Amino acid sequence: LCCFQLYGYCYQDSNDIPDTLTTITELGSPLEMIQLLQTSWEDRFRICLSLVRLLHYLAHSPLGSVTLLDFRPRQFVIVDGELKVTDLDDASVEESSCTSNSDCFMEFPARNFTLPCSVEGRCQSMNEKRNLYNAYRFFFTYLLPHSAPSSLRPLLDKIVNATGNHNKHGNAYYLYLALELSPSPSVSSEFTQKCVKSANTQYRRVPEAFIPDENYRCWPSYHHKGCLLSVFDVNEAIEICDSYSQCKAFVLTNQTTWTGRQLVFFKMASNHIVPDPDKITYVKVTD
Repeated sequence: LCCFQLYGYCYQDSNDIPDTLTTITELGSPLEMIQLLQTSWEDRFRICLSLVRLLHYLAHSPLGSVTLLDFRPRQFVIVDGELKVTDLDDASVEESSCTSNSDCFMEFPARNFTLPCSVEGRCQSMNEKRNLYNAYRFFFTYLLPHSAPSSLRPLLDKIVNATGNHNKHGNAYYLYLALELSPSPSVSSEFTQKCVKSANTQYRRVPEAFIPDENYRCWPSYHHKGCLLSVFDVNEAIEICDSYSQCKAFVLTNQTTWTGRQLVFFKMASNHIVPDPDKITYVKVTD
């Protein structure tokens, strides 16, 4: 699940290059951080969740704790919305040997760490800690906090701080539990409950109807030419529409994201409404 799937391989001898190995793997998309920052927080959460599962596997693999010595975005790809590692050439299962704590010194561009030396003469959890801090500085610090739901920010801040500071919770198992057991973006949150209280604008419900035009752009959006966002329910859609001055209507679709949140088109007018059995339109009522 966490690494590229190998579909097949073959050996081929040639005069120029003997013992040539050809592999056939699944197709993935290159990881572009700028593009990821422009996607919805829900999609970025999914990527971070798949990375946490990878970290947990590497820390408890059948070979022992594995570290990726070249842990950079270019070593990963996106497959069906999840992060997978493609290059294991620089993977290592050797924990550094030591005679004192000073031998367990880890140096990074922003900060350094010293880990304890075990009685067996090995730096404790150095492979795991190296993976965690690289995940923090290349992924978590950018993808997790940015535009996250307000109800999840305390938990996300704790996760980011744990990976960045190597405190007592800075291990792959903690991250695994924290993200796997965290409230899914699809469930009701403080933000959704706030929407119920603050939604005082009146909307007229038009069943089996769609507004094909009248688009405007918003960020983040699932549609590059319009404003298509995910919501928990109609109350959250109303709150979002009220927050945009150009929003005069919205359309509930029958499509959902990977967490079950419903996709909604937000429109700047409702002059042209057409029949559509799979959609429900809400039009803002003006005085």
